[in-house]
Amino acid sequence: MTLNRKITLLLIAVALGILLTLLVISLYAFRAFSLASSTAHVQTAAEIVRVHLTEAMINGVIDKREQFLNRLVEIHNLRDARVVRSALVNQQFGEGLSRESAADAIEAAVLVDGVARYEFSEWNGEPRFRGTLPYIATARGQPNCLQCHQVLEGSVLGAVTIELSLAELRRRALTAIILSIATIGIITLIAILGARRLILPVGHTAAALDGLVKRALQGDFKGRVEQRTNDDIGAIASHTNRLLSFLDEGLSRIGARVTELTGRPPHRDNNQLQATLEMVDGLADAARFKSTIEEDETKTEIYDRFGRLLETRFAVRHSSVYETDGPKRLAAIAVDGKIGADCRWCDPQILVRSETCRAKRSGHPVDGLRQPGICYAFRPGTDSHPARNEETAGPGATDEHDRARAHPDRHYCIPIIQSGMVGSVVQLITTAEEAPKLLEQVPYIQVYVREMAPVLEAKRLTETLRESALRDAMTGLHNRRFLEEYVDSLIATARRRNTKLALLMLDLDYFKMVNDTYGHDVGDTVLKALAELLKQSLRASDLLIRFGGEEFLIILQESSEEGAMTVAEKIRESIAEFKFSIPGGGNLQKTISVGVAMFPEDSETFWQTLKYADVALYRAKSDGRNRVVRFAPEMWSAEDGIY
Repeated sequence: MTLNRKITLLLIAVALGILLTLLVISLYAFRAFSLASSTAHVQTAAEIVRVHLTEAMINGVIDKREQFLNRLVEIHNLRDARVVRSALVNQQFGEGLSRESAADAIEAAVLVDGVARYEFSEWNGEPRFRGTLPYIATARGQPNCLQCHQVLEGSVLGAVTIELSLAELRRRALTAIILSIATIGIITLIAILGARRLILPVGHTAAALDGLVKRALQGDFKGRVEQRTNDDIGAIASHTNRLLSFLDEGLSRIGARVTELTGRPPHRDNNQLQATLEMVDGLADAARFKSTIEEDETKTEIYDRFGRLLETRFAVRHSSVYETDGPKRLAAIAVDGKIGADCRWCDPQILVRSETCRAKRSGHPVDGLRQPGICYAFRPGTDSHPARNEETAGPGATDEHDRARAHPDRHYCIPIIQSGMVGSVVQLITTAEEAPKLLEQVPYIQVYVREMAPVLEAKRLTETLRESALRDAMTGLHNRRFLEEYVDSLIATARRRNTKLALLMLDLDYFKMVNDTYGHDVGDTVLKALAELLKQSLRASDLLIRFGGEEFLIILQESSEEGAMTVAEKIRESIAEFKFSIPGGGNLQKTISVGVAMFPEDSETFWQTLKYADVALYRAKSDGRNRVVRFAPEMWSAEDGIY
């Protein structure tokens, strides 16, 4: 029910209440007035009858009282007048006239107790008022009743009954009541109409505001309120319209700016306010995400955090992150939230031929959600939904493209541009049923990717600088600074696993003669070739470090003394047999000396063990070079003058 209708009904109810109250009060007043007026008239008429009878008795014309009563009845509105004699009067004077007939019940009661009685009654539809008053004998006044009647003071000599017609009085009263009610009704109606004229704009404005608020809750701020008056209500309508215009324009501008950032315009049927809030929240969360990953130490931590974000915020349970590894290779960094996992959702060929990855090749997003089969390198997770794959593939899906279209899995790949080229690729995987939902989330995910790109670039540059500081520029091997940073982790791992480390210190024999004879260019070529030869002789878990000049350090993890001596001997033999190519033609053969020490067998400290390996190398040099020497405690002597 509208406010106007409620107010109108309230005013009508108030008016009806007033009229009803007036009617009740008027009727009550009419009855009270009728009773009081009729009582006074009856008392007056009865007193006249009593005085007339007393005078008639004194004057000896009591027998003429019948004519008096008949003439009394002819008075307007007086319907009956009669006298009833008491038994005391009959005993003294005998029976009276016809109008002094036997008393009825009311008159008999008055004769007994001398109390006047009054009542309303209807006679043939005519309202009447009857009063029966006692005729009391008294010696006071003139004439004295006791002069004629032989009764006691206060005795009831008779009763006078007077009946009045109230028809005209009622008619006049009803006419007055009707006129009063009609007058009040007209005044009330005018008041209601005037009140409605004042209140209707309030109701219309309130109804319009209600509709506008409902539309605003749905994100529609284009509605306006009609300004009906120039008072406060009109001012409210005007201010409301200005507010709605401001909100509509502001939200449109915010939405346009957010669309520029996300690339996703809000749907027309969306709640504009809700959509804008969601987009702003998404941008704020992305900014917080960027602040968080800026404090991460490595790119791996960033990729791990991003994977957890995809799963918790966007419900993407399957995803992959690939990173460029040289100009033609990709490396799987994280797959389904696991760092270092194997390639699963793509053809492993992309790892060795990165141009087979459409996102890496083009540098643009690859939308496999709306275009299944767009990338031939995509490999749906056949191990994740085997039964469903068989059902959806069908007998007609023979080639890879058809199978990709028939398969329930879909993908979306986002390249991350770093330094003007694709540095990483984020791959999102979902089912065909969930593809529309993921497509709605892709613009927000791209915001996170965009925020993540410069941080990854900064981390990559930092790691590159750090890596360059920890590697020898000429040979590409780790340098001594790397050993200083890595040694604590190396020792902790060895102690946790309760294993030994073999330290092999190597030095190329007579290398100074190479530089002096052939020049430093040939010397550098020999050192590079030596580095490659040493790498081929070691396991992936072993460390090869250029310790300085022509001196190299090899750290064999989880090695025994016998194994270390065997490896050192094989290295010595392979170098002795190797022919180094000299620029401009010709070959060169060299030998190498090796000193071996074991940690923690020879010393509880790593750096002391390293000194022991150097002592063993010095002994190998002093014993004739081209040999492997195992450190012995007697080699560590101040007399030798080594340290």
